[in-house]
Amino acid sequence: MVIKILVENTSASEALGSEHGLSLYIEAQHHKLLFDTGASALFAENARKMQIDLSKVDLAVISHGHYDHGGGLKAFLDMNSNAKIYLNKMAFGDFYSNRPNGEKKYIGIDKSLLPNDRFVFVEGQVVIDEELELFSGIQGTRLNPSGNQDLFIKDGETFKLDDFSHEQNLIIKENGNTVLFAGCAHNGIVNILEHFHADRNSQPSHVIGGFHLYNRSTDQSENPSVIAEIGSYLLSTGAMFYTCHCTGVQAYERLKSIMGDHVNYLSTGSQLIISR
Repeated sequence: MVIKILVENTSASEALGSEHGLSLYIEAQHHKLLFDTGASALFAENARKMQIDLSKVDLAVISHGHYDHGGGLKAFLDMNSNAKIYLNKMAFGDFYSNRPNGEKKYIGIDKSLLPNDRFVFVEGQVVIDEELELFSGIQGTRLNPSGNQDLFIKDGETFKLDDFSHEQNLIIKENGNTVLFAGCAHNGIVNILEHFHADRNSQPSHVIGGFHLYNRSTDQSENPSVIAEIGSYLLSTGAMFYTCHCTGVQAYERLKSIMGDHVNYLSTGSQLIISR
């Protein structure tokens, strides 16, 4: 399996742009996938520079209903005429975030893209085929990101704390590896892994994605003691972790000090090969 980072908050190359967002291109044994589309069409421009033909992607997954993961959807639809796009059934909700000036800003996905017969709306556990699965419905609250307190869903004229029921995770099974992809882990990376373990009585071999240990609204990293507890738990699973985006560089460095070689950072332009 080959994973290429099309866009992320940082860049490994001066030739490739970066933004607050996430998009991964994945070549698995039976699929060419797109996991999230970043905040804009930048992922597509970077893909062109990386000589990746996104018109050949046969399946896409949007991890949750925030613009920094689904903002490039229109660009992808325009350049790829075949791939089905899997979204949680709640992904087009009215999502908002606090901003430093006190206002609440809409951070959802462009609703003008609806309806579209290429969208596949799902919930719970979904087996796509022998290689791919999706799951949502995380119930745990252990070590939830504190930054969630600045994220809301609008219900009529009322703003309620987002419960992230619109967030889903991707599993790819290949050559004895079970790779878990989490877009932002708003439900808490520990809770996601505990859900995975309860369902399978095992842990993934690899975990890739953002862990939401950085609050963009306040420009603050998660509490160091919380990061330490998360790092200890992640290390205990025996999995390899590759993080990026909303984890934040400062939180990543704390995780690295705890987890050593079991965690690494992926920037725009990075490539990861997972084999037996």
